Amino acid sequence: MSRLRLSLAALLLAGTAASAQQTDLTIALQLEPPHLDPTSAAAGAIDSVLYSNVFEGLTRFAEDGSVQPGLAERWEISGEGTLYTFHLRPGVTFHDGSAMDAEDVKFTLDRARADDSQNAQKALFAGISEVRVVDPQTVEVQLAAPDGGFLFNMAWGDAVIVAPESIEGIKQAPVGTGPFRFDAWVQGDRIELVRNPDYWGTAPALERATFRFISDPTAAFSAMMAQDIDAFAGFPAPENLPMFDADPRFQVLVGSTEGETILAMNNREAPFTDPRVREAVAHAIDRQAIIDGAMFGLGTPIGTHFAPHNPDYTDLTSLSAHDPERARALLAEAGLADGFSTTLKLPPPSYARRGGEIVAAQLRAVGIETEITTLEWAQWLEEVFRAGDFGLTVISHTEPMDINIYARPDYYFGYDSAEFRALIDELTATTDPAARSDLLRRAQERIAQDYVNAYLFQLAFPTVADARLRGLWTNMPTQATDLTQVRWTE
Repeated sequence: MSRLRLSLAALLLAGTAASAQQTDLTIALQLEPPHLDPTSAAAGAIDSVLYSNVFEGLTRFAEDGSVQPGLAERWEISGEGTLYTFHLRPGVTFHDGSAMDAEDVKFTLDRARADDSQNAQKALFAGISEVRVVDPQTVEVQLAAPDGGFLFNMAWGDAVIVAPESIEGIKQAPVGTGPFRFDAWVQGDRIELVRNPDYWGTAPALERATFRFISDPTAAFSAMMAQDIDAFAGFPAPENLPMFDADPRFQVLVGSTEGETILAMNNREAPFTDPRVREAVAHAIDRQAIIDGAMFGLGTPIGTHFAPHNPDYTDLTSLSAHDPERARALLAEAGLADGFSTTLKLPPPSYARRGGEIVAAQLRAVGIETEITTLEWAQWLEEVFRAGDFGLTVISHTEPMDINIYARPDYYFGYDSAEFRALIDELTATTDPAARSDLLRRAQERIAQDYVNAYLFQLAFPTVADARLRGLWTNMPTQATDLTQVRWTE
């Protein structure tokens, strides 16, 4: 009898252990952040780990791209559209235990718009003329002119709220207000987050999350297939997706992104100062061949810097249709009948490395020779993005609704158009939806007709995950791996 009781107890204990809910997650990404301050770098890899998990802004993006309340639970906008009064959520604390209040909002916004700001999206804050603390829970933001996209701008990762007390160490030990706290960073391998027990909102189901960084597509396939990782967001080997789709252990999610993948041209450097040369490059490119060869069919052709899923998208692919003869004729018109040589600098993502090889072959067919250099992410940021030391590069711009980057003459591809800047200024000051749609159409047409860059495709976002996981984002309205709703099922 005692043995029977013991066996029953053992079975009961085993059943309880088996039914216990898993509360940890190991998720892989291809790119490791260069540091951990989203307010002072252009690297989307920072947001991929920290956005909505560790750091939060006044507003935030939901998975459908809509702007939702964040640390501001509500706001009022003055009749003339230039004064925003934000009411902050009560009881919010940073991970170091200090209170998050209006002084921190003022510090964040003033730091982002300062003359010496290192914020990669400083233009988001350019319209702010003053930030005023009304009381600890209320802050006023005065704009110099109405800005129809201001609440949208405040949802970017570049606008998350930080505290002066922790700003010195933010690049290595970030302190935010989010549902997860930073725990450890083993550079070259992983970042570990733990659940924030003092979070102001709904506690996440996960107690611990580990982000692993696996840059090699073959290694990504092996790690996922062996179930050494629970999920891979932005899986870098699309040719393997059918295998995972057929395996009941896994689920495959394929969503859209805000990632306009472009062959960027240095508009400041000859011969790309000549629009005929830029147009020749655009006509040399076979978009579908790049999508098929580099992405195994995942991607949507684009003819301008705008997401096809946006209702204001204009299909301008016909302006730069694949036409090698036209490309050669344009080069001859520009005095380059024998072609020319330039550099092609490629960052780590597989869309760039694989796509760049195909681009190089297509350019060679019209007489343009490229010297390919593969760069790590920090090198690409330094050489290409900051120093402008390149002829061509392949990159995906994953920031939401970012066509306004073409209004910055000092941006890395160096497009300088007073007409385009006037369009963006008018767009910023316009709140009427129909008028904004027309201005966005005209902006898309302007950069397509100027052949600023060669527009390739909208980046798809495939995620491979354990079949029992729920709550992962399918679509990427911003570069983020939001874990706030992720949970395990049995």
